[in-house]
Amino acid sequence: MKQQLLNIAIAVAALAVTPHSITARELAQIESKGTLRVAVKDNLRPLGFTNEAGNLVGLEIDIARKLAEQLLGDKDAVQFLPVDNQERLQVVLDNEVDLAIARVSVTTPRARIVDFSPHYYLDGTSIVTNQPKITKVSDLKRSKIAVLKNSVTIAVIRNKLPNAVLIGVDSYHEALQLIETNQAEAFAGDRSILAGWVQQYPQYKILPARLSGAALAVVMPKGLQYKELHSKVNKAIAQWKQSGWLEERIKYWGL
Repeated sequence: MKQQLLNIAIAVAALAVTPHSITARELAQIESKGTLRVAVKDNLRPLGFTNEAGNLVGLEIDIARKLAEQLLGDKDAVQFLPVDNQERLQVVLDNEVDLAIARVSVTTPRARIVDFSPHYYLDGTSIVTNQPKITKVSDLKRSKIAVLKNSVTIAVIRNKLPNAVLIGVDSYHEALQLIETNQAEAFAGDRSILAGWVQQYPQYKILPARLSGAALAVVMPKGLQYKELHSKVNKAIAQWKQSGWLEERIKYWGL
């Protein structure tokens, strides 16, 4: 019996040091290591993508480097971890990175498990088309518009253009094919991604109206022990807005 109790005690102690008890690095630890670990996108022009030279570039990459410069005094003191959409929050929770700057919009459910900086870009639903005659959203009242299946964009377009015909697609490439073959006149999606679309296909244009809002922000670990890290990141973004650096970078990347 004593041996059984001892085995149980050992098992409980082992559970106490599982990865679930590991916490993210505080600012002092980041400074001591001299490297800022950041989750980013590497396939999402113009926020974060790999260019022809094989380098990570984009607005969010610029932001990560600028944060490394302000926190550690060196814009190159940053280690990037490319992630997909499902991983963006989890890598922060699992202490794989210090921050995530990977096109994460602020939502109430997300804010329950992580902290967010002030927004660095206001994203939202917009519409892209290659039709010269279409210059504003109202020109699409009864048009065929491609939308990603099961996306929040569907509700936005239904509200703004109730008489439009929506065609569900599985990808941006499929939407492009529909427009190119005259099976749709436009595509509705996230403005940041559509900015990358028109950079790749200059014959297209984004209509001026932003039909919904989604604030993109830096993801940070939740907890009072990260208060100093939160403060530094939040102050940095506020300074960039005031100085015009952030607006200049947004315009540079065509956003």
